[in-house]
Amino acid sequence: MVTGINWTEIILGVMTLLGGFGWFFDRRKHRQEIESLMADNRQKDMNLSKDYVSEWRTYIAEPLQREVGELRQEITELRYAIQKIDTCPHRANCPVVDGLRSKQDGD
Repeated sequence: MVTGINWTEIILGVMTLLGGFGWFFDRRKHRQEIESLMADNRQKDMNLSKDYVSEWRTYIAEPLQREVGELRQEITELRYAIQKIDTCPHRANCPVVDGLRSKQDGD
């Protein structure tokens, strides 16, 4: 005996099919949201890195460069002064020369 169409099974089948499509499109939307959030995080990381580099430059690199420049200038002046010791008329009684000699002898 052939039975008639069971409308309940047809309705449940259509609902299952529609639910599957809904899940598929929700999954795609969810994946797009995740990719968008990942892109935002990469941008924030880049901005944080730029801020870190900028602060490092401002608070560490530039002061060190100034300090190195000042030290170079002082060393240049010291070398010039040491070279002039030989031509100084007061070198026999110079306490600076005596101090330098005693430091040199102590090494």
